[in-house]
Amino acid sequence: MDLHVALPSGRSCLVSMGPDATLGDLKVAAQKALQKGFLRLVIHGRVREDFECHLSKVGLEHGQVVYAIVQTPQLAASFQAFALWCCGGGCVTWGHPGYGGDSSAVQEELRMKGVQHIEASKHAFAALLSDGSVVAWGDPGYGGDCSQVKEQLKNVCQVKGTGCAFAAVRQDGGVVTWGHPMLGGDMSAVQDQLNDIKEIEASDGAFAALRCDGGVVTWGEAWFGSDSSAVQDRLQNVQQLQSSHGAFTAILADGAAISWGPVKHGGDSRAVQARLRRVRSVRSSGSAFAALVEEGGRVSVVTWGHPTCGGDSGHVQDRLQNVQQIVGAGSAFAALLADGKVVTWGHPMLGGDSSSVALCDVQNIFGSCHAFSAIRADGTVVTWGHEDRGGDCSQVSERLHEVLQICGSYNRFAAVTAAGDVVTWGLEELENDNSSAQERRKRFQQVRSVDDVPGLELL
Repeated sequence: MDLHVALPSGRSCLVSMGPDATLGDLKVAAQKALQKGFLRLVIHGRVREDFECHLSKVGLEHGQVVYAIVQTPQLAASFQAFALWCCGGGCVTWGHPGYGGDSSAVQEELRMKGVQHIEASKHAFAALLSDGSVVAWGDPGYGGDCSQVKEQLKNVCQVKGTGCAFAAVRQDGGVVTWGHPMLGGDMSAVQDQLNDIKEIEASDGAFAALRCDGGVVTWGEAWFGSDSSAVQDRLQNVQQLQSSHGAFTAILADGAAISWGPVKHGGDSRAVQARLRRVRSVRSSGSAFAALVEEGGRVSVVTWGHPTCGGDSGHVQDRLQNVQQIVGAGSAFAALLADGKVVTWGHPMLGGDSSSVALCDVQNIFGSCHAFSAIRADGTVVTWGHEDRGGDCSQVSERLHEVLQICGSYNRFAAVTAAGDVVTWGLEELENDNSSAQERRKRFQQVRSVDDVPGLELL
């Protein structure tokens, strides 16, 4: 049977299918012919995801046109695993099983219900499904098991993760938590305050919930910003929340910004408080914050927190003109300018010094714990930071073309290309691995293609 597969752009291809071919076979053939890695088939006006179904039972005839929609892939990362999904479809995972790399136990539920979004803790993942339910996998001590609160996880609209726990916001404004009790998994101390919740932000060990009335409720470990008592009287009419590893910043309706949490993580903004009046947005590294602020008829960058981790931007202030985007890594910041150039500051070995690479025509920037990656206008990638931990992609650069998305874990990056390839680079630490850094780098700076990630071609 010959079928025409057409994209909304008008581009099409002809594929020949055997008598026993399934919808899955048709999808794979169309993706290869069109060189598009993530297609959704529309047959007789209906999106078909039942890939095991034979074409003979679908009602297709020789020469018929099948329409295909190009999906946008999304990535999430725990410390040593990745999850890849397309909205409304299934999910594939890879990496260390103890960190969420093995999702086989929940694959059927992920595929049948469709994934809307995925959040990660250090060792686990939680997926918000199309019907408003949630499924989790990975290390139970890090939020990988939500079975005890499964019945409460209905009509969920947001999921957020600390390093060891998850919190879900329901459409009725209620909150459900699970995972390590001391690091956000136990909300009993503030249960009576958790109503009419709009959204939640998370540090490594605490949650901050924004109420519909503009108030903020915090819980978890104090060392990670759960104690907001010193600023509670000022946390009124809050519009946005942002977190570092251990502190929070709130943007108020009048444009002011307020921080709390340990000073070493950026929890004290008093030194720059006078400039935090017309704040547009706030971004964070592991231990510092950077705000885009309107002052004197222009947009400036104001930073505070640990100086080595990006809290001090004094030496690059004259270059921070026409900033469009700020991205944080573990210990540094990168600012994307209107002309496609990039300015960096923070720990020089962990992304704060980008002088060794040509950063021009950049469209998007992604941070990990130790490095940055950027996608250029031509779809290629440039990296900088710790060479062993994602800052050097030279061994896979020939495969990094038409890159759509990048995500950073603790020691590595994963990139998805338009053709459907997944390319990873950096180090993957193994338990009881006594090999040298050079040996590990050689072993794990490698390409992962469709064949290396089971189920990717049918995502």
